[in-house]
Amino acid sequence: MNSEKLVIGMPAGSLADPQRGGNLINLLKAAGFPTKGYDQGGPTKFPLNAVLLGWDGRPQEFGSQLALEEIDLAIGGDDWIRERMLEFKYEHGHERELTRVMSLGRGGVRIVIINKPIEGGISFDEWLKGLLQKKPLLTMVSEMPYLALDWFQRKIHALGFTGTHAGWSVQKYCMPPKIERGLVIYETWGKTEAKVLNGSVDFGMEITQSGSAIRNYGLQISDEVLESETAIYANPRIKDDPEKYELARMFLVNLYGAMYAENKVLMFFNAKKSHVMGILGYLRTNHLFADEPTMNEGTTFTEFSVQMDTNNPELPLAKVRWDLANLGATHIETVPLDSCIPSLESINF
Repeated sequence: MNSEKLVIGMPAGSLADPQRGGNLINLLKAAGFPTKGYDQGGPTKFPLNAVLLGWDGRPQEFGSQLALEEIDLAIGGDDWIRERMLEFKYEHGHERELTRVMSLGRGGVRIVIINKPIEGGISFDEWLKGLLQKKPLLTMVSEMPYLALDWFQRKIHALGFTGTHAGWSVQKYCMPPKIERGLVIYETWGKTEAKVLNGSVDFGMEITQSGSAIRNYGLQISDEVLESETAIYANPRIKDDPEKYELARMFLVNLYGAMYAENKVLMFFNAKKSHVMGILGYLRTNHLFADEPTMNEGTTFTEFSVQMDTNNPELPLAKVRWDLANLGATHIETVPLDSCIPSLESINF
């Protein structure tokens, strides 16, 4: 691990595309960390922050890199981080824990179990129990074989088949089974649905947003394994290095500030003294301030500043401006926010 800089795993792929990825590039810029080269495939640099080092990589690998202290922080999906931790557990017998510092509120997907439609009106658990009674060796396919394995181990425990089907093998697709009983999980690189549809395996585990592709294949979703979104992860051992830990907190609190400010604006307006009480009553009724409103009092006018969420359908920004104008507010200005850091306690790390 680089001892002088904070090494941040920067995810290649859709997250690096300014037209996709939930505006990650703009989020970093608003946080005060504009990138150079990230949207061009790397190498990623932070030209205004020499203490930050971007490590371009695939989110699939960041869990291992964090656990082995090759990087300090990583931007990646919950699913792939969990997959790597489970690989450490099942393949190497090591329990590794990483700290999920904060969600970025983007990149949401579901990890689900898929299979051909079950006939006879029985539940998936009943169907699976019948399959376990009939077949000593089951097969499934997944891009995340260890998440699939962990799901299966919990499922057979609940159904009472641990004694007969606890064996497992993770293999490349269509390789001859290495075991005679239990579960073979074929690791694949996509098109899980086609393999399930064509009967290559008993069932599969798939990544989906809406489930439309699964439905298009005529398959059903029978269980949900995990809900995943893009988040910031850290190796907890970074706390053993005070200087690097301080850098990490600086990065995280600024990133949180940019995320917190999304869809928020500051509204400034003036009001004559005679209109102040009516405006205060309106702001209080609509919960437009916390402890007290921000006011700058002059001789005959008072200036207000109010933070608003532009995505609140119950209190539309346009209506608030209209209402305030009717209450005597003048020179109503609306300013977009790049960042708003409530306090250092905004991040629990």
